Amino acid sequence: MQCERNAFIACDGEYETSDIVIFGAPFDSTTSYRPGTRFGAKAIRRESYGIETYSLHQNKDLSEISVYDAGDIELCIGSPELALNQITDLTREILADGKMPFMLGGEHLVTLGAVRAVKEKYDDLYIVQFDAHADLRDDYLGVKNSHACVMRRCYEIVGERHIYQHGIRSGERSEFDFAEGHTVMTPFDLSGIDSMVSALEGKNVYITVDMDVLDPSEFPGTGTPEAGGVRYTELLSALLKLKGLNIVGADMNELSPPYDPSGISTALCCKLLREMLLML
Repeated sequence: MQCERNAFIACDGEYETSDIVIFGAPFDSTTSYRPGTRFGAKAIRRESYGIETYSLHQNKDLSEISVYDAGDIELCIGSPELALNQITDLTREILADGKMPFMLGGEHLVTLGAVRAVKEKYDDLYIVQFDAHADLRDDYLGVKNSHACVMRRCYEIVGERHIYQHGIRSGERSEFDFAEGHTVMTPFDLSGIDSMVSALEGKNVYITVDMDVLDPSEFPGTGTPEAGGVRYTELLSALLKLKGLNIVGADMNELSPPYDPSGISTALCCKLLREMLLML
């Protein structure tokens, strides 16, 4: 599949020699409040040249690892299912070549496309979700494939208690009722990370980071901001605790640059992406 290439800082190596492949999924057609996440991946790449390749947190440098940025997929904006199929096809291709996919959204629905492919290769798959919203509705205004339903669709793929949800502070009552019996949820904060890491030792893990898990005072550039979120340092600390797990894929989504003209939200994404790549 052809992608438009514009690499994240220090991620311009050769595909054949890279262990991780970044690609953008610029899709936001089911966004229910404020659209604009289709511009997120390009903004992250463009602004990445304002950060260092070196991480003081991990004493590592992006120049020391092999990452290939494939650019953005040219997605069908009008059809969620066709767009998801395109994401699945590309993710499947990356996995077949023995590489780890790292997707940049886009709205959170894009995670479903990647998870479909990852589950094909790794049968016993667990998902670790950082998010403000449960995303467990069975449908949103009659639509099954919506960003508000993405984790419910993923649950149908990975099965009972295979989704760990952190930082959740918004949703319908029915979503929290569903979570009690079918997922492992830590509402409001990230206090469940240590117990989760112990439980997932030796398991195949997919990480999805919806950036609205952060408090909007730190991260206003998102389509559905929710007060009461975690700090950047808390999120980074939690992610670094996943370092020893068998991570087989990841994504970062829901940056909407139009809602933060200062660019601070985009810069934060750049730094978090650097840390995640080095951690992986």
